[in-house]
Amino acid sequence: MRLEIRCLGPWEVEADGVAVKVAGVRRIGVLARLALAAGQPVPADRLLADVWERSSAVTAAKQVHIVVSKLRETFALHGRAEIIQTVPGGYRLVVEPDHVDAHAFTRLSRQARAAHAEGATATADALFRRALGLWRGPALAEVDTPWAKTEADRLEAERLSVLEDHAELRLAAGDHRAVACELAAHVRAHPLRERPAAQLMLALYRDARASEALEVYHRLRRVMVEELGIEPGAELCRLHQAVLVKDPVLDLAPAPQATPDRRVAPAELPADTRAFTARAAEIERLHADLVNAAAVTVINGPGGIGKSALAVHVAHAVARRFTDGVIYVNLHGSTAGLDPLTPIEALRHLLRSLGLDGAAVPADPEEAAARYRSLTATANLMVILDNARDVRQVRPLVPAGQGCRVLVTSRDPLATLDNARPLRLGGLDDTAAATLLARVVGSDRVEAEPRAAEEIARLCGGFPLALRIAGARLVARPDWSLSDLAVRLADATRRLDLLEYADLAVRAGIAVSHQQLREEPAGRDAARLLALLGLVDLPTHTAAATAALADWSERRAEAALEHLMDARLLETAGPGRYRFHDLVGLYAREQDVPDEERAGAVARLLDHYLATARRASALVNGGSVDASLFPAERPGEELATPAAANDWVERERDNLLAAVRQAARDADSSTAGLAHCVQWLFDRRGWFAELVEVSEEALRLAREEEDWTTQAYLLQGLGSVHQQLGRFQKCVSHLEEGLACWDRAGLPDRKAGILNDLGTSYTMMGRYDDALAALGSALAITGRTRRRDHEAYVRNNRVHVYYRQGRYEKAVGEARHALALAEEVGDTGDLGVAHDTLADAYRARGMLHEAIEAYRHAIRLQRAAGPTVGVAVSCWWLGRTLFDLGRPEEARESWRQSLEILREARLLTPAEVADHLAQPVPDTPEPIRNQL
Repeated sequence: MRLEIRCLGPWEVEADGVAVKVAGVRRIGVLARLALAAGQPVPADRLLADVWERSSAVTAAKQVHIVVSKLRETFALHGRAEIIQTVPGGYRLVVEPDHVDAHAFTRLSRQARAAHAEGATATADALFRRALGLWRGPALAEVDTPWAKTEADRLEAERLSVLEDHAELRLAAGDHRAVACELAAHVRAHPLRERPAAQLMLALYRDARASEALEVYHRLRRVMVEELGIEPGAELCRLHQAVLVKDPVLDLAPAPQATPDRRVAPAELPADTRAFTARAAEIERLHADLVNAAAVTVINGPGGIGKSALAVHVAHAVARRFTDGVIYVNLHGSTAGLDPLTPIEALRHLLRSLGLDGAAVPADPEEAAARYRSLTATANLMVILDNARDVRQVRPLVPAGQGCRVLVTSRDPLATLDNARPLRLGGLDDTAAATLLARVVGSDRVEAEPRAAEEIARLCGGFPLALRIAGARLVARPDWSLSDLAVRLADATRRLDLLEYADLAVRAGIAVSHQQLREEPAGRDAARLLALLGLVDLPTHTAAATAALADWSERRAEAALEHLMDARLLETAGPGRYRFHDLVGLYAREQDVPDEERAGAVARLLDHYLATARRASALVNGGSVDASLFPAERPGEELATPAAANDWVERERDNLLAAVRQAARDADSSTAGLAHCVQWLFDRRGWFAELVEVSEEALRLAREEEDWTTQAYLLQGLGSVHQQLGRFQKCVSHLEEGLACWDRAGLPDRKAGILNDLGTSYTMMGRYDDALAALGSALAITGRTRRRDHEAYVRNNRVHVYYRQGRYEKAVGEARHALALAEEVGDTGDLGVAHDTLADAYRARGMLHEAIEAYRHAIRLQRAAGPTVGVAVSCWWLGRTLFDLGRPEEARESWRQSLEILREARLLTPAEVADHLAQPVPDTPEPIRNQL
């Protein structure tokens, strides 16, 4: 909110141009007292003394608090309750001094006098007029206390002095006729002031009105003698004598041949970019900062993102507001082939722009900085510090004046720069990127190939620099279609080569930041890590996984990741997560890493994911992954509870898939273990589509190595995925192949799991006799192996065959038996499934009330075990049971919960969910139909 307070005339307060009504003498008094100390703390005792005139009432301090609270309530209506801050011992009004007209008047007056002293008469005249134009009447007229009267007298005395200084400037410029008219009223209002009387006499004389000038003198002398008993001063007497004899010294001096101001206000902005596009929100924010609020604004972001173009574009829009000009300095903080400017080199540029040169510029950096601060103390100046490297380079270059604004661009966020507001710049969205491309190559070519234009924008990652280079290539090659360039850019190994044209290059901009890290002792870990991160195709990076990759401690890895982010070579992907921009990732992959270091780093990372995934599966699925079959050398992340394991799986979903793909591509020994763990972890959540690809990659490797055990595990997982997707014939084919693999491996008792899944598939296909045969064989194996948990699974699945055959009593009995076994084993997730199956048996037998209770128990247990599609299944059939009992509202709520789970698992789209909910009795969704 922009707050304006005006006390040089009738009291006015505005918030964003809307009048704020402040009622009550004490409220106005407190606000006025705080406003005249804008930004500075005012002790509560001082407020009492000034506004309450040292009230002796014991409640005085409380009265101050009440008035401040009421003022805050008033400003809260305009969105700024915090405009008055409580500070130790008092209060502070959080407002820029220039937003209080009394402070603005003082600053403008000081600047006007300084410009006049330097001979910049045009600038000084404009500043004097702005200062005097702020007055609308007597100052602080509504506040009738001694402090206010004293302050009003001071301000009025300053106004008169400024008015007279301005008159002196105008008389020297030959504006005597207008000055005579304006000073006449001033002299009448202040009949004892000698200076304006003398100025009026000179103005009248130069206007050929000598007799009137003499009358001004006689009138002043008469008043002074009668009221003060003294004669006019010597200067006025000399002027009177000069008028009498028509002394030529009073004539206006002839104007010199050329009368430019001794100091021309700098106007150093580079030309605006013709193709500038988008960034509306950023432009609005920067405009507000430069005009109203922030002394320093830092635009930060990676190289090529458009920081400099944005800064120059906005600066052009507001430059006219800065009467002392605009200075632009390229600090070369990230310019390929050039060293960054040192602070003294930058200060020399700034001081030359302000009118100093040669020996007048101090050689010592601290002295130069002090001279710069002195010259800008009263300035109304904008300074653009482009391409800054770090805070140390920028800090000496910040001007001192409250009327100055600084716009910095840097890859570094400059977080420790005092009083700076950051603006982080990201890539352009698809629409803006296509618009920029059209402005460079011409809208006709883009409109002719819109899909190719979209693909180019995507491959350039929203980087304006990359888009400009791509556009420049197209302009230089009119025989190329946009599709031609899109095909070339799609080759990741050539993309950075193509994004180089003339003096523009994406790779060079990234390389500068990388090289700067190598040169800094604190950045060497980060520089090395960039190359290591380029070895792996993970969507995001965490400190834990990075520590494994680099073989460092997690703390050291996190520090290096943060350093890369500060250098804008990584960007945030959420709390504790980092990612490459696509173009930076391509650069990272180009970096040379010795073969032995490469293999070790990737192996450590994959081992980290295998160990952690195995631990997560043990916590969530009750030890479902054979640790002896899939060993891991590293410990992985510490996951203490099922909730922690589920959270980790949610966060690492995409990385787990990427890790399996990388392991398969590198033929790493962790491939099968990773794929198997991912199968177990993803199956519960319904993340089926992704599992097919990664499982088949792992299976391909196992087949090449004739690893029958691994093949059997992977085929069972693939069969389960195909079943969940309703591909029952393909499921059966995989499961039957898996049975053969166990036989070839000489481990027939390991077939129980596949036989159990085969029985489930046959049940879904309506082949009940085959289902019971497969489940019977599985049960025989569990009897031999004495695996009670496996027996519980098999009996649980036989229930679904029995009630589908109409054998309801047998179904309920078997369900109770399976539930007892699950309770004996004690796994929460399995207990939830057993209660769900008992509910299905009750529902089939017509025991609907019992079914409702069992479904609800199943839902509670399955939710406690973590995200699972099983919850959606239980909710769905609970809804059907409630509907059958004539409770449609409860049924609809249960269906809604089920559909929402399926939407979150991305098994249904929002539109499909809406379609189901629009039906009076929704059709059963396919993901539910594919479950027992």
